[in-house]
Amino acid sequence: MRIIEKEIVAKDLITKSNLPASDYVINPYVGCSHACKYCYARFMKRFTGHTEEWGNFIDIKRCDKPMNVKKLYHKSVFISSVTDCYNPFEEKYRITRNVLKQLKEADCSITISTKSALILRDIDILKELNHLKVAISINTLDNGFQKDMDNASSIAQRIAALKELGKQGIYTVLFMSPIFPYITEFKEIIEATEGFVCEYWFEDLNLRGGYKQEILSYIDEKYPQYLSGYREIYNKKNLGYWKELASSIDSYCVEKNIKYTNYFYHSLLVAEKSRQMVKQV
Repeated sequence: MRIIEKEIVAKDLITKSNLPASDYVINPYVGCSHACKYCYARFMKRFTGHTEEWGNFIDIKRCDKPMNVKKLYHKSVFISSVTDCYNPFEEKYRITRNVLKQLKEADCSITISTKSALILRDIDILKELNHLKVAISINTLDNGFQKDMDNASSIAQRIAALKELGKQGIYTVLFMSPIFPYITEFKEIIEATEGFVCEYWFEDLNLRGGYKQEILSYIDEKYPQYLSGYREIYNKKNLGYWKELASSIDSYCVEKNIKYTNYFYHSLLVAEKSRQMVKQV
């Protein structure tokens, strides 16, 4: 399938963040050809005017002026929140690489999140960045399930990327996101990667908007034994599954002395950050 690509002019690549754990975000692209079926960033179409299906377009941001890295002093920066900064078009346009070159001059903490092994191309720059974390998303070891869900690098390629990044002395995070109820086996993923991962993040599957029914239909077709459980979670809003899973993750990680962060109930974390910002004003 041909992806519609377009270059657009951006006034600035740095924007304030609503994420609970970062001050600023940088999104070098609009849209993402990884086309994850569960991607919450589909809401961006409301603001960009795109009529194409999510995953069928990519806008490449061109910004002529250098980034104002001074305003990032002792702040936290997340790359990227609503696109994958290492989507396949990065190989051609190198927008992310240019961003990282500029961030070498910034005294800030940087987190890069991706599903792509293309990040290995930029190890030369990554090794020069201070206070860097690289998070690679993996929510399954099942190749069939992964291919059903996204067009990103294979699970084997992502694991190999984590291993190589760790070998190069870069702080690695395995972002187990989104966790699919009854499908994602968090212990198996940790056991397959703990030798070269510094930290684990966990995030629940949040179904909303148009893709909610798409995912439920997929579960009905491929995992019908779990459909009643998904209806309980996503139609009846029963949080019991997530509370039980959070407790299991806590117990397992504490017992194995694994560093981790649980980002379940993301909307509650965002709301709490907003309240804290209001108090500071």
